[in-house]
Amino acid sequence: MAARTPSRTADRSAAPPSDPRPHRRSGIDFQDVTVAYHGTVVLDGFTLSVGPGEVVALLGPSGSGKTTALRTVAGFTAPVGGRVYLGGRDVTGLPPYERGIGMVVQHYALFPHMRVDQNVAFGLKARKVARREIPGRVSEALELTGMASYAARYPRELSGGQQQRVAIARALAIRPDVLLLDEPLSALDARLRSDMLTELARLHRELPDVSMLYVTHDQIEALTLADRIAVMKDARLVDCGTPQQLYRRPRDTFTASFVGGANLLPVIVEAGGGPQGTPVRLDGTPLRATATIPLPAGRAATLCLRPHLLRIVRASDAANLLHGVVADVQWRGATHRLLVDLPAGRRVVADLAGPQVPVGPGESVVLGFDVEDAILLGTPPDGAGRLSTPARGGADG
Repeated sequence: MAARTPSRTADRSAAPPSDPRPHRRSGIDFQDVTVAYHGTVVLDGFTLSVGPGEVVALLGPSGSGKTTALRTVAGFTAPVGGRVYLGGRDVTGLPPYERGIGMVVQHYALFPHMRVDQNVAFGLKARKVARREIPGRVSEALELTGMASYAARYPRELSGGQQQRVAIARALAIRPDVLLLDEPLSALDARLRSDMLTELARLHRELPDVSMLYVTHDQIEALTLADRIAVMKDARLVDCGTPQQLYRRPRDTFTASFVGGANLLPVIVEAGGGPQGTPVRLDGTPLRATATIPLPAGRAATLCLRPHLLRIVRASDAANLLHGVVADVQWRGATHRLLVDLPAGRRVVADLAGPQVPVGPGESVVLGFDVEDAILLGTPPDGAGRLSTPARGGADG
């Protein structure tokens, strides 16, 4: 991203903005927050609210600003503009230890020379909690995370998933109103990651007043855990909604590609929409789709097709048919992934359930889809027809 000089400067004496939702006190409020390093903006005019008991996932590629937003809430990064509120309190100028938040990071950050119970007690002692209260608070946090029977062990005697549970227990022991999670599962293998997702979902249910901000590159984590997903790109918030909203009705091609993966195909709108959908044309092939915004005739648009909503059909079926040649078949356990080459050099991906598929590489195939499963987006795709899926891993900015 090119360097940009921020136009806003922090004003610590400014009065807090009026709350657009006066009857709801948010756990976290970003108000037009901008962060810059050496003249390069890494978080640009970021505005987002996380309600009490809500889990919001920050999802985006490396360098999109996710971790910067999290560190700004934690107090590790100071904004050059905007304000940060926790429970309605302006904490923009407060140090981390005065914010009362819990934080869980990727690599656990446990003290190897301390037992599990001592690790969990550390934050309580640092906050000068009365000594007589600490054992009960530690036991409560370990019970909540299923680690009570491991209190006397050392981190080296625990699995990765168990160590992460201890890190979560340590964060919960201080009874925070806000819990920040920065890629907490990325160091775990697939099985442990799945188990920890289940545990985090349970914690979400059992801690109904704790606001959680969850940073991840992984769409599955975001779709599974979050009440809402905030999609970020190039230091900006580009979309926000429930997982169902973003998956079924994405706003643009970036959201469509990053939340769930999608076939993105360039089409031309033929006419206005009606009860049977909006007629479009893909390289001469007539199709019908669902438009989420008004699109006039002649307008270039993007057809968004989720791979699992495509199916093999007969060539005699009436509408929404894609004729192609199978380039490859990949077995993925519960599904087979078909890579199908269409005319004009385009390729689509179809994920078909079942133990086998009736076609193989080099064979002709007809794919069909329902009008309501084909979403028209107003922005053209970056390529000439592709499946776009997010990658995992990597550092974030």
